[in-house]
Amino acid sequence: MVRGVTSTAAGGGERADAPARLPEGSEDASRVAARLRELIEGHRLSPAQRRIARHLLGRPHEAVFLSSVDIAVATGTSQPSVTRFAFALGFSGFPEFRDDLRAAMHDGPVAAATELGPVQAMVDSEIRNLELLRDSLGDTRRLHELAGALAASRPLPVVGLRVSAPLAHLFGYLAAKAHPDVRVFDAPGSALEDGLSRARDAGARWVLAFGLPRYPRELRDGLVWARKAGLRVGLVTDNAAGALAEHADAVLTAPVSSRFAFDSQAAPSVLCAVLVHAMVDALPVREQAAIEHFESSAGERRLFLPD
Repeated sequence: MVRGVTSTAAGGGERADAPARLPEGSEDASRVAARLRELIEGHRLSPAQRRIARHLLGRPHEAVFLSSVDIAVATGTSQPSVTRFAFALGFSGFPEFRDDLRAAMHDGPVAAATELGPVQAMVDSEIRNLELLRDSLGDTRRLHELAGALAASRPLPVVGLRVSAPLAHLFGYLAAKAHPDVRVFDAPGSALEDGLSRARDAGARWVLAFGLPRYPRELRDGLVWARKAGLRVGLVTDNAAGALAEHADAVLTAPVSSRFAFDSQAAPSVLCAVLVHAMVDALPVREQAAIEHFESSAGERRLFLPD
């Protein structure tokens, strides 16, 4: 039985003494690290909660002894933030969360995967996300239906706000190598509404939006506006039941990892490339030939350094 090292102060609050620790690299510490990764995986955490998670993952040999005060001080958060972290992982409070970690020390042998360091474990979470994306693309009907619709939309507006703006620009940059009229919008409000309205007046039928967490309210408003303007909406997001999906006509999903300080978008980036590939395949041959023309022109102009 593991003994705690905290006591209750006279005022009823939690008081932290100097925390004990397990031997670093011990099987008990490895079991705690494995349980922490299992609990955190798949949960959406706030930036403060991610700091707490990273702190604990980096110190599994201390985690079962730390009080909420210890963690709050070490991470520059507050004791209520630590409690909310426990809530976010499904516990009724911090003591229940810590008891769960302590119970993990009595589990069976540690799997080899628990030998991963904290940074390796973060990368491993992205590998699993890519495997999930790969498996979800076993049936490509929705992918090809959306790609065909985007290929036929002239012009093709593409929207991404805040953290999703780089993916929108990546898609737009690549798609414009073959599609004759791609228009990328990354500003919210009236600028987005005006741009979508002009695209619709010019003949657009679809808009492609990238909406990854944290979901901007302005993006939802832009999607609502797009549908009112008569555009159909294709959405690339991380959750088919998320806050934006109800405002889209076609949804493609790729998971993001919240194990890092900021969401990692490896799987959505791959899905972006997959969607461009499928859209180019759906374009008429004469427009696909534009890619070859660009390559020839780039060679003549020596745009790129030799490999």
